[in-house]
Amino acid sequence: MTRTHPKDPLHGLTLEAILTVLVERVGWEGMGRAVEIRCFNVDPSLKSSLAFLRRTPWARRKVEELYLALTQS
Repeated sequence: MTRTHPKDPLHGLTLEAILTVLVERVGWEGMGRAVEIRCFNVDPSLKSSLAFLRRTPWARRKVEELYLALTQS
């Protein structure tokens, strides 16, 4: 059982889990429109997106914001 931190809705979620949910809900094309980064728009893959987002804090923040917007509405 996963415990959640009361002030952080992303606590316990991996970046891979977040991306997987987003791909299932909006697809790569939708993610590319919402967050304009090359790894979503040109030959997208989970592996390349994870690598880019792990080393690019501003892009990761935008992806996390998109995830929260879609899951908390």
